[in-house]
Amino acid sequence: MSEIRILGISGSLRAQSHNTALLHAAQKYAPDGVSVEIYDGLRDIPPYDLDLDTPHHRPQAVRELRERVTAADGLLIATPEYNYSIPGVLKNAIDWVSTDWTGTEGLPLLRKPVAILGASPTNFGSVRAQLALRQVFVWTDSDVIAKPEVIVFRAHERFDEGGNLTDDTTIGLLQSLLDALAAKAA
Repeated sequence: MSEIRILGISGSLRAQSHNTALLHAAQKYAPDGVSVEIYDGLRDIPPYDLDLDTPHHRPQAVRELRERVTAADGLLIATPEYNYSIPGVLKNAIDWVSTDWTGTEGLPLLRKPVAILGASPTNFGSVRAQLALRQVFVWTDSDVIAKPEVIVFRAHERFDEGGNLTDDTTIGLLQSLLDALAAKAA
């Protein structure tokens, strides 16, 4: 059996992001036979432009993201919550990856297994952002993991100063989410 390749995408651009730290924890706690690669090019994705959304006109950063999503067996998306929803940079990247206007490339997100998690310093974590992101993936017809939900509230209390996840309950939920994603991606 070959290794299951998961592409992790953090919706945060912040250097000390708890959501990016969650993806690093996913690398550490991934089950045997699963690798988690973290995408770090979100900042390079330009605003979505339908006039450029063809195989020959897409910006290089967009082409690379589409290729990486297509090659991955599953996606692990860590989203913060901004204004009760997902960050614009994350939605923008999904918009670029969700299309095939020419009918020649395929849809990278179609039936792609996706797991969602998120961290926030508030008492509600990223509950609303995760709901908004799940709604986006209804349109793309992605195969979203329903449970467990990994909603890391008061995130600053669950990581040490080095960005390492230290909360045992969150680690257990993360491991269960990775197991569920691996099962769908296999």
